[in-house]
Amino acid sequence: MEETVRYSENPLGTRPVNKLLRQFAIPSMVAMLVSALYNMVDQFFIGRYVGELGNAATNIAFPLTTSCTAIALLCGIGGASAFNLAMGADKKEEAGHYVGNAITTMLAVGTALCIVVQLFLTPILNAFGSPSDVLPYAEDYAGITALGFPFLIIGTGGGHLMRADGSPKMTMICNITGAVINTVLDYIFVGVMGWEMVGAAWATVIGQFVAALLVFNYFMRFKTVKLSRRHLVLKGRIIGKVLSLGTAPCSNQLAMMVVQIVLNNSLKYYGGQSSFGESIPIACVGIISKVCMIFFSFVIGISQGLQPIVSFNYGAGNYKRVKKAYKLALFASFIISTVAFVMCQVFPRQIISLFGDGSEAYYQFGIRYFRIYMLFIGITFIQPITSNFFTAIGKPVKGVFLSLTRQILFLIPLILILPLFLGIDGILYAGPIADFTAVTTATVMAVLEFRHKEYKEV
Repeated sequence: MEETVRYSENPLGTRPVNKLLRQFAIPSMVAMLVSALYNMVDQFFIGRYVGELGNAATNIAFPLTTSCTAIALLCGIGGASAFNLAMGADKKEEAGHYVGNAITTMLAVGTALCIVVQLFLTPILNAFGSPSDVLPYAEDYAGITALGFPFLIIGTGGGHLMRADGSPKMTMICNITGAVINTVLDYIFVGVMGWEMVGAAWATVIGQFVAALLVFNYFMRFKTVKLSRRHLVLKGRIIGKVLSLGTAPCSNQLAMMVVQIVLNNSLKYYGGQSSFGESIPIACVGIISKVCMIFFSFVIGISQGLQPIVSFNYGAGNYKRVKKAYKLALFASFIISTVAFVMCQVFPRQIISLFGDGSEAYYQFGIRYFRIYMLFIGITFIQPITSNFFTAIGKPVKGVFLSLTRQILFLIPLILILPLFLGIDGILYAGPIADFTAVTTATVMAVLEFRHKEYKEV
């Protein structure tokens, strides 16, 4: 017989908020960190055994990985938010349908994306800004990693559903297992056997496959709701709510993907007009973007750990706990962001050197990019935390808007306009301007939200 979980018994509604945030955020941060390490490990081995062109190739292919993450967040966070809101409102049967519909959608879309990439691989990579000398490396890498897209999506998105079910540690275990396998196989395939891009790609796919198997195994033993086939059947109202609540984090990833494509093409064009050439800027930015993913793994992990706490308590009408959780998430992110700022400003050359040697021009561009483009990394946490907060309380329109501010509304126009006057330097200065503007927008929206009477009455 299924155990009924009432509000009074659910720790999300009763346990101290600071302990809950640690309980959910730490495994989430580890899971996001491990997910980032998939690409980081590939970059490390490719940089050391293939070189600059290999580093550039992973950056060209990276928008495909970002698209998978977008789908995973669309269904995973959307399903998790809808699930927790339903559980907080004591609608247990409906909650199960949100999880099942999210699983079905992730598998279907992941398979479709894999097929599309296999059919149109070269045109896609050319559209992503691949220089001709980088294209063969990118084709080898992306052609194989595309086979793992369904596993990547279910492994990433399924983690959010497991976290919503009260199992953040299991999410962490699934991700760590896949990452460890990827790392070991990268060393064997690339470092020992010399398979270069092909070896790194197969190591990634195998790690993702094992992680996905662990996620599927958990779904068969879901705790708060016993999942069955009826929950997997798509229903318009159910999947509509899942997708609406997942649109904000998905939009943020899609915006990142668009920025990556525009950035790569701009770096190729303006790099070709500079002393750096086409490939050096793309290779450097590929490394730096993946290093920054480590920082954002902590911030996004905190925001994801915040989601079940905020969703459940907002659904239950406990606004005091909602406000407290949001403030704690901001404080924790501030500490991490300060460390990231110091690292970017003080140790850029040492960080770049971890991924293989390069020419002096390679280091020159990489160091300047680190210090200028990431100037406001110490405050950027406000935007993703606030965007996910609005999604978690069932206000996806505000969440979507915030998720688009930095990338689409501000950064892309700046990347296109500033280089017209400053050349490739314009691309570097586009980053801090977009960051500052997006943070200001998020701050204003958060202040206005907490002026609503429900927060003042608690």
